[in-house]
Amino acid sequence: MNNPSFRPYVAAENKMREFTPRAVLLGVIISVVLGAANAYLGLKAGMTVAATYPAAVIAMALLRIRKASILEENIARSAGSAGESIAAGAIFTIPAFILSGVWPSFSSESAYLQSTAFMVVGGVIGILFIVLLRKILVEDPELPFPESVAAAEIHKAGQGGSGAAKLLFGSMGLGAAIYALGEFKLFSIGREFFVSIGELGRSGIRMGAATANTPVPVGGVTSLTTPSVSPAYLGVGYVIGPELAALNFSGGVFAWGLLVPLLTYVMGPSLRQYVPATAGAEGWEGLTVAIWLNIVRPIAIGGMLVGAAYTLFRMRTSLGSGIARAVGDLKAGSAQRAAKHTRLDHDLSPRVIFGGLAVGLLCMIGLYVFLSHSPLGGTLAAIVMLILGFFFAAVSGNLVGLIGSSNNPVSGLTLSTLLIAALMMVTIGITGLDGVAATLGVAAVICVSSAVAGEMLQDLKVGHILGATPSRMQAGDMLAAVVSALVMYFPLLVLHEGNIKAGGIGFGDRALPAPQAGLMASLAQGIVGGDMAWPLVVFGMAMGIALIMLRMRSPMLCAVGMYLPFETTLTIFVGGVIRWGMDSLAKRRALNGAQTARVENAGILMASGLIAGEALTGLGVATFVFFKPADQAMPAFFAEPSILLGMGVLGALAAAMILVPLRRAGNPEDPAPPQAII
Repeated sequence: MNNPSFRPYVAAENKMREFTPRAVLLGVIISVVLGAANAYLGLKAGMTVAATYPAAVIAMALLRIRKASILEENIARSAGSAGESIAAGAIFTIPAFILSGVWPSFSSESAYLQSTAFMVVGGVIGILFIVLLRKILVEDPELPFPESVAAAEIHKAGQGGSGAAKLLFGSMGLGAAIYALGEFKLFSIGREFFVSIGELGRSGIRMGAATANTPVPVGGVTSLTTPSVSPAYLGVGYVIGPELAALNFSGGVFAWGLLVPLLTYVMGPSLRQYVPATAGAEGWEGLTVAIWLNIVRPIAIGGMLVGAAYTLFRMRTSLGSGIARAVGDLKAGSAQRAAKHTRLDHDLSPRVIFGGLAVGLLCMIGLYVFLSHSPLGGTLAAIVMLILGFFFAAVSGNLVGLIGSSNNPVSGLTLSTLLIAALMMVTIGITGLDGVAATLGVAAVICVSSAVAGEMLQDLKVGHILGATPSRMQAGDMLAAVVSALVMYFPLLVLHEGNIKAGGIGFGDRALPAPQAGLMASLAQGIVGGDMAWPLVVFGMAMGIALIMLRMRSPMLCAVGMYLPFETTLTIFVGGVIRWGMDSLAKRRALNGAQTARVENAGILMASGLIAGEALTGLGVATFVFFKPADQAMPAFFAEPSILLGMGVLGALAAAMILVPLRRAGNPEDPAPPQAII
């Protein structure tokens, strides 16, 4: 599984400064600040911005003044990114307790204690599970880790003024500029459009006018989009390559090219009550999105459940050996463990791992018993939480290795958890608000755990490339995750109460929609109340089994493509096509091995810079939105920006992603780079 030719940037025998007070303190501060900013962005827009790149740049800028080592920068970046994952888990689930009526108030001491308990336990067990899985996933050659490679190259390029550094930071500037100009509406970053398929799509107004003597028109409708002018998504597609990008895109095509128009065709006569005669195309576009959210996404969740199980089944030998190794290390003394491994193999002590998991289980038993008012229900919920936590930590890590943490469908994994937990509550007879509370409690812990696990594995891969000591990164992330969890409630409280004082209702209104939390609340209430469309989930599971039987390389990735917005999967696919075009041109030029390595490295560097540039600028835009007055509009060049200009920018960026690496092939006589980027 390990790559024998791989050499870390800092050799194992090098005893460089790493886990220092200044690095850890800076990482904790960055974690809290970026976590709060992402909490705001997630509640407003339903998404968060990956904190790895901002944390890396901030750590480099501040620690370089003190002449810190690259491994100190790595510790600060790794700890600094923990807050974003805590925030993601919190915003997807905590507001659901208010929206479902489980908590009558969010400003109570009980709400703080319960919220903090969910976040602390979820963050800690997510890290502990990833410690068990680290070696298996980090050294898997099938996982490209696009964002980990990008973050590692930021650190390495910052060590000198080489041509690689210029390319990386120039690409960061390009990605930042394109993203900012799109946000300020110099051009349209994408355009959603309404597609009519057959007579029904062309005559939505006539739909409600059918009589007994007039046949209902036939056909279907769907809502599609152009590729987004997103340097980050293009960069991710470029790094993962055309095959994985195509698998992800296939799920989007299946959802929007088949299921949505098919459902509008089949359900056409019954949909007229939801589409007024004057709604026209706009009404149909909203309807197609509603079909995707309420019908297609549950199908995707079923496929993700099967894909997750299949992923773990394929990993069964590695998982078994990893757990066996951890148990063996637990039996062995610390001196024996140190003698067997270099510092690059040192993880947290097995006693810390299993002891921490035991304490977390006991804490959750007490909390779930309190929520469900049932000792049996609370105990079962805690056990399910622990089992699913490990299950989805492995799946989350695998997905981060494939498509990066920015595209990790944590909310989809959480929905899968919610389905299982709610079904368990119904089976043992716990209904009403008690059943909803216990269900949301399990979902909250698993959501935080999955988000933290994915982010932690991404950081550990960066450390693997740079030559960091895993145990020190794990300790730093543990501290940052706990501190972030202890304070994350307060940004949520400020946003909720501030919205109420401004005339809103808090979580769930137009100013603070919290879309994922609203979906969690609705599903928990629907399942516990017996109103869940289980046939859709079962259909998705059958689809997943069929994909496995067809020997699809990654059924999970296909299901994720159904779950993600079509704009996201399409743009990632375009990035994969750009990589294919660059590789094809390189082959036509008959480059030798050294030239090919230089071209590949330059391409990865450029894609990494584009990813980091958009992430940094996205955080800046979110900060501006956070501090601007509510009645102040975002600056804009045009009220109606041109989509043609946007597509022109996309084409120019694609050409640059192909031509710039090819121009760095160099002379055939020049030696190969000392290490290919992995």
